[in-house]
Amino acid sequence: MNVSVSARHMELTDAMKNYAIEKVQSLPRFYDGIQSVEVTYDKDSGQELVEIIVTGRHKKTFVAKTAGHDMYACLDQCVHKLAEQLRRHKDHIKDRHTRNIYKS
Repeated sequence: MNVSVSARHMELTDAMKNYAIEKVQSLPRFYDGIQSVEVTYDKDSGQELVEIIVTGRHKKTFVAKTAGHDMYACLDQCVHKLAEQLRRHKDHIKDRHTRNIYKS
């Protein structure tokens, strides 16, 4: 899994980068088909923004965005949103395969 962390309109500190990498390392637990993760920190008119884009198998893309006043809290919320999206996607794939097995 490739992880890239970048920042717009602000400086990216090592602590922010390491925190983001640590948090997104938990995502394969929900869906093991993750190929790459892009984390983008942004600051816009006093508002802190975090966007995470996850690319999975078959070019499946999952996106989560959060705005707030604390960058670390925004990152946590994005990871939570992505975990739900990945869990639902994995359940959908499992249900689809299970239905095909029992139709025969």
